[in-house]
Amino acid sequence: MIIRDVKPFPVRVGRRHQLCVKVETDEGIYGWGESGLSGREAAVIGALQHFKGFLVGRDPFHIAGIWQELYRSNYFEGGRVLTAAMSAIDIALHDIKGKALGVPVYQLLGGKQRDYIPLFATTSAPMGPKLIDDAKLLVKEGWNVIRTWMHVPEVLGPDGQPNRRVYEPRESLAVTAHWLNTLREEIGSEPVLGIDYHHRLSVAEAASFCQRLKPGTLDFLEEPIRDEAPEAYEALRRMTDVPFAIGEEFASKWQFLPYIERGITQFARVDVCNVGGLTEAMKVAGWCEAHYIDLMPHNPLGPICTAASVRMCAAAQNVAWMEIRSSPTEELRFYDTDLFPVQAKQDGPRMLIPELPGLGVELNEEAASREEFQPEGRGWHLRRRDGSVTNS
Repeated sequence: MIIRDVKPFPVRVGRRHQLCVKVETDEGIYGWGESGLSGREAAVIGALQHFKGFLVGRDPFHIAGIWQELYRSNYFEGGRVLTAAMSAIDIALHDIKGKALGVPVYQLLGGKQRDYIPLFATTSAPMGPKLIDDAKLLVKEGWNVIRTWMHVPEVLGPDGQPNRRVYEPRESLAVTAHWLNTLREEIGSEPVLGIDYHHRLSVAEAASFCQRLKPGTLDFLEEPIRDEAPEAYEALRRMTDVPFAIGEEFASKWQFLPYIERGITQFARVDVCNVGGLTEAMKVAGWCEAHYIDLMPHNPLGPICTAASVRMCAAAQNVAWMEIRSSPTEELRFYDTDLFPVQAKQDGPRMLIPELPGLGVELNEEAASREEFQPEGRGWHLRRRDGSVTNS
């Protein structure tokens, strides 16, 4: 068996693109993978075209060797665009191998360690009574791990309409902390409660936010600041005892290195579609296990990313909860059954582990090809009130 083709399928699902990738072989067996570098799909497609030049004709069973060649066989190593393309290829090769051998992908990773994957839900309700209602609904429906979004102050444009591209981080701190304190009082101490600040804060702002929280309010603070400087996170670590959930944008085990070895993160937000696929994700999982750090996989895309994340979570020992974007408080249509007629099945706050060979996911190529791909342009580009650029 040899690789015959690598085909990108950038599809619009709900409010975002999913860059699905098909690797075909000469024996008719194919595999599906996905890139996680949202908003940079055109760049990843270029990397896939580059990789295709020397993947065609290769044995798809040589997954680890292909990973190393994709990463090391040029002077300039890795990088998020290249590793996102590598992730999609690596996942697809696991899909091919599982199908060819007639086994689920988790069998290629050491076998199944659990019967289902625990999930966490997200509410994007604005800070206020609706947030309390959403959280109570989730608890009632059996979800005991809840993530919220930060307060987004409303800024009106010249036309009097909300300008969603203006964001002042410091203006969100007091309101967000107040409602999180209230939320904890309303739902009690048992549910796990976290917030995603989407790396929009500085160290000082994140510390100020944490100081406004009552003890025991938060079980995790996700991505409060950008990740380029581990020392900045260490400074923040000294200012708060709230556990951190970090790593969704990491593009290799090397980016995880300081956060694991120096005890900076308490939950590893590994993204199998960004970090380098299942090959790299399992290395990060084992490294985290050695340091008693649980995985909290980033899974914001759709059925292919979910299928790969489920297989990783099935085989890894140290899994806390996996992200899912389908719950009683959030339905983003990322799991379109017309576009993805075969996909993993969700049972409320847990994901079942399919026994189908490979990843157990299929993309309707005809449906995926109906719309022409339009790169996202400005996307989430945010500015402060004074016009300067801020983190998105």
